[in-house]
Amino acid sequence: MKADIFTFLLAALAVWRVSHLLAREDGPGNSIVRLRRILGAGFWGGLLDCLYCLSLWIAVPFALLFQPSLAEFVVLWLALSGAACLLDRLAVPPVVIEPLPEAPTHVEAGKT
Repeated sequence: MKADIFTFLLAALAVWRVSHLLAREDGPGNSIVRLRRILGAGFWGGLLDCLYCLSLWIAVPFALLFQPSLAEFVVLWLALSGAACLLDRLAVPPVVIEPLPEAPTHVEAGKT
C-alpha cells in the first residue's frame, strides 16, 4: 500500500500517540508506570524515557506497512519519527527560564 498525505498524517499521529503514551503518561490503570518500573534503568527502561528515541522504534512498523522498497522505507521511517517529534514540540509548552530576583548587595547603615 502506498502512503498518500492522509495516511501519512494518520500514521504520524499514531506514532506520536503511542510514543507519548509510553514516554510521558501513566497509562490506563497505571499500566505504563508499572512497565517502566519492571524495565528499570537498563536499555529498555531508558528507551521509554525519551519520546524522540522511542518514536524511531514506534515508526518502524508503520513505515513497513506502507513502503515496500528499502529507500522508501527509510525515508518514511525517518519522516514519521520526525513528524512525531514536531507534534510533540507543538503539544508541549516551551520552558521559560526567568532570572532570579536580585539579592540585596549591601546592609543599610545603622541596622543589624
